[in-house]
Amino acid sequence: MNNWNYTKESDFILMGLTDSKELQLVLSVLFLLIYLVTVLGNTGMMLIIRLDARLHTPMYFFLTHLSFLDLCYSTVITPKTLQNLLTSNKIISFIGCFTQMYGFVLLAAAECFLLASMSYDRYVAICNPLHYPVIMSTRFCSALLTGSYMIGTLDATVNILCMNTLYFCRPKVIHHFFCDTSPVLVLSCNDTHNIEIIIFIFAGSTLMVSVTTISASYVSILSTILKINSTSGKHKAFSTCASHLLGVTVFYGTMIFTYLKPSNSYSLGKDQVASVFYTIVIPMLNPLIYSLRNKEVKNAFHRIIKKQEGSVLKFRVTLSN
Repeated sequence: MNNWNYTKESDFILMGLTDSKELQLVLSVLFLLIYLVTVLGNTGMMLIIRLDARLHTPMYFFLTHLSFLDLCYSTVITPKTLQNLLTSNKIISFIGCFTQMYGFVLLAAAECFLLASMSYDRYVAICNPLHYPVIMSTRFCSALLTGSYMIGTLDATVNILCMNTLYFCRPKVIHHFFCDTSPVLVLSCNDTHNIEIIIFIFAGSTLMVSVTTISASYVSILSTILKINSTSGKHKAFSTCASHLLGVTVFYGTMIFTYLKPSNSYSLGKDQVASVFYTIVIPMLNPLIYSLRNKEVKNAFHRIIKKQEGSVLKFRVTLSN
């Protein structure tokens, strides 16, 4: 019997985060608010960067796509989670489950390499500022972005192809709030050791290559900052990468905790909390981190508001005349 046809015949059941009706209501309200802030924050960030010409630089080019990835990333997970919390229907189709898994892996892997690209951008800006316009050219930035999406697509495709070789003959109850790899793997009735190794190699390589790039960039950045004599110069240099460093720390901390370990150490409670953080909370935090801790973004926001107020005033004067 063909594996794909066999597993397609029945749906999966997402158990979610809790069985308590009261807690489900609280979580649904909380997640809905977080999702609304995520949509508004990331959309607002993209609009601010698009509307303000002073932000048309490599750093904000990457930040625009980070906001886009976070928006998509949250949308892949949160709406279905809200549906499960608000209704008694916890069923997700086979196609729906694997589509969610594919989108999640693709976007997560792409974000890893996009964050690495952003760290390299900060390295060039601080350690090699005279050659920054030449090195971080439009073509090179586009190549880094394209590479991020290609690596994400490769990781997601390998993940789905591996999962498609499995028979799901056990009760298809996923003890998680979305179709993640580990809780779906445990439903298989055949040996998953080789598949786990392949998925671990690809996921581990994605994390380690990007983490190594980020670490090497920030070691060089720190070394350069320490050589600056003036305190104001050090503060200015560090402030250009503080937001990115904070975002990277939060994102990779939870990702490494969850994925760089064998599946037999999967812990329902701990892994679910970590998963909530990087799938639902972090996409909301990123635009806040990059806007509240970034003077250029705040100044751009004020310029856009003043420009809009000026346009409205001019329109009113025109009407009065």
